[in-house]
Amino acid sequence: MGYDTQASPPWGALSIDFNSGSPVIDTSYREMEFSSTHSNISDSLGNLLFYTNGVYIADATHDTMLNGSGLNPSNYTNNHLDGLTLGQANVIIPIPESDSIYYMFHQTVDSFGTSSYLYLSIIDISLNGGLGGVITKNQIVINDGLNTGRINAVKHANGRDWWVFCHKFNTNIFYKLLITPNGIDTVFTQSIGIIRPPDGGWAVFSKDGSKFAYHWTEHGAELFDFDRCTGMFSNPLLLNNGVGIGVEFSDNSKVLYVSGGDTLLQYDITATDIKASETIVALWDSTYSPFPPFAAVFCFMKLAPDGKIYMTTCNSTLVMHTIEHPDSVGLACDVQQHSINLNRYYFNTLPNHPNYHLGRLVGSPCDTLFTGIPPPEERLTLKLQPNPNSGSFQITYTPLPENLTLQVFNILGEEVHSQLLPQWSQLQNIHVPNLSAGVYMATITSSASRKSVKFVVE
Repeated sequence: MGYDTQASPPWGALSIDFNSGSPVIDTSYREMEFSSTHSNISDSLGNLLFYTNGVYIADATHDTMLNGSGLNPSNYTNNHLDGLTLGQANVIIPIPESDSIYYMFHQTVDSFGTSSYLYLSIIDISLNGGLGGVITKNQIVINDGLNTGRINAVKHANGRDWWVFCHKFNTNIFYKLLITPNGIDTVFTQSIGIIRPPDGGWAVFSKDGSKFAYHWTEHGAELFDFDRCTGMFSNPLLLNNGVGIGVEFSDNSKVLYVSGGDTLLQYDITATDIKASETIVALWDSTYSPFPPFAAVFCFMKLAPDGKIYMTTCNSTLVMHTIEHPDSVGLACDVQQHSINLNRYYFNTLPNHPNYHLGRLVGSPCDTLFTGIPPPEERLTLKLQPNPNSGSFQITYTPLPENLTLQVFNILGEEVHSQLLPQWSQLQNIHVPNLSAGVYMATITSSASRKSVKFVVE
């Protein structure tokens, strides 16, 4: 996030690194500036590969990637060389069965606040000594009037392919692309939900890929069921109209949050009456950052690797909000306003990350590609940090297509804590209150395997 490194603080470069398990704010050198448009991707070990602000692509050294300049040709892009201001205007996915090829779908404003094209640029990370190069740039995939941003991706139920989506303005039509090892296999449309004029806002899939939410203040927040086999939406539900900017699901895919400037709403999407479950979980506390009129209100949201939801402020401010326990219904979700002090200005910048760990939908009609391969349960792993701790710790484990069980036992083998871990998750922050000093065992159990690790409470 942030602005030109060469500017004096509180301007300058900004990033948040989750490799240690906890967010580490970094203000190291970086040339690229950001507004709302941002995508990045790392390798499986968390090493940054490349990133973009919609104007150009930078490699892991923060230099312009080989052939990485000149994205999204338009007058709008030429007037926003410090970064496009469109939420979710690009998304990066690895091509199935390739170790080096990445597809980036992207767009800009072409006329009257809308996009005329959905572009594809292809990156080969093996070029230029492993720093990557763009081998295809600004290839037009869709030539039609599109709402800007809200480009989303989710894994196909076969666990290999990808679905990619965007929306046609002044209609209720979604464009859908199926991405296979051979590239773009299919492009088709579906008419469903409300008609959306040119808009902004945010759209997101639940972590398990079964739900989709799309929202902009003037047109309302809409919730859909999604079939990862067919790529079809169903059961559209308009949750509200005129309240909200961003949307995000909890890690367990059971709770939906809708941000509305001075109001943050929560919906229990497992409830019989989802609309009736609406709960105000926070009201803006009138904080400005650093001073009026830069209100630190509730804006775009993103579930982060530490299991918390991070929220921007709709203005260029120095702070972010967090939802500490987004799986919890009601005020127990613990909204912490301006809890992250970045000490650098940023403007609504959040990466547009799909759930790269989402795998096949076991037992579905299209779970057909993994016959004869050992199930992932046989490769179950568990790590715990810090160790020793005070009863609050973080675990990382293998993402699996089922809810795992976490148990904590004392030295006598007595269970002192138990909870379910959501499917396709890989990280959870655990809080076990009132543990006495001593040695404990944390154990996670799947339908086919079990892993344990000892830890010390001081």
